Amino acid sequence: MNFKLNSRNQSVSFSLIKGVELVIKREDEIHPHISGNKYRKLKYNLFAAKEQGVETLLTFGGAYSNHIAATASAGLEFGFKTIGVIRGDELADKISNNATLSFAKKCKMQFKFISRKAYREKTNLEFIKNLKKEFGNFYWLPEGGTNDLAIKGCEEILTKNDRDFDYICTPVGTGGTIAGIINSTSSTQKVLGFSSLKGDFLKDEIAKLTAKDNWNLITDYHFGAYGKINNELIAFINKFKEETNIPLDPIYTGKMLFGLVDLIQKNTFKKGSKILAIHTGGLQGIEGMNKVLKQKGLVTIA
Repeated sequence: MNFKLNSRNQSVSFSLIKGVELVIKREDEIHPHISGNKYRKLKYNLFAAKEQGVETLLTFGGAYSNHIAATASAGLEFGFKTIGVIRGDELADKISNNATLSFAKKCKMQFKFISRKAYREKTNLEFIKNLKKEFGNFYWLPEGGTNDLAIKGCEEILTKNDRDFDYICTPVGTGGTIAGIINSTSSTQKVLGFSSLKGDFLKDEIAKLTAKDNWNLITDYHFGAYGKINNELIAFINKFKEETNIPLDPIYTGKMLFGLVDLIQKNTFKKGSKILAIHTGGLQGIEGMNKVLKQKGLVTIA
């Protein structure tokens, strides 16, 4: 990869052999447990919950959800009770074997485990109404945390110091983070989203969240689907950390940087281009992923 480390704007900068500058904005270092885009997404939602006098946050997620971990941590730190509706009723007896759920439990999150079939109803108003009958009043955070207030928070990822970049790159899961970033860009900047999900359906979702069109969704680096990885990606993540001392998660930032470096090496960007890549965090999921990799006898993430 041939990275040469410099310092810039409280981020890390690399001059690559292809004549472009790559700067990585370390949003993962905002908070030890509420890191990256999860901090941004939760910020104004927590303000809203406080203003409404609601004492409980309820949200949704899978067994290794960054959002579940961040919400649980935020609840403990800022005085909210938290409830996590977890996809997979079989996980109820496996909390101790799951790093993410164990952490959330330590943060005093209460769990409701439901079947994958029932989980598909998570946005159904009748389903939410029944949850309120069961748990009482709560502030509803959608899966992944994306809503209007989350987008508002993600608009603060970019600052005036980032105006001179030609490209802004970010991982994409639900579309909230990239929408906020797009809203904060100037007309001369291009936003590139690297999707962790197979297919291009997220294009329509992102288009609903922003009025600007200076962006593109790249769908070539999902490695099979959300949550799917292989030895090539793991080798890249480990080599990247060895050369830069920057850890990457295998679901979001690892796939984004793999794709971005590949595009740079293919001369996609003209010489002299300045690229800002957003490190959105998600590192808490590495422990759980490594457990799965060990069970399969595969190389783990350093």
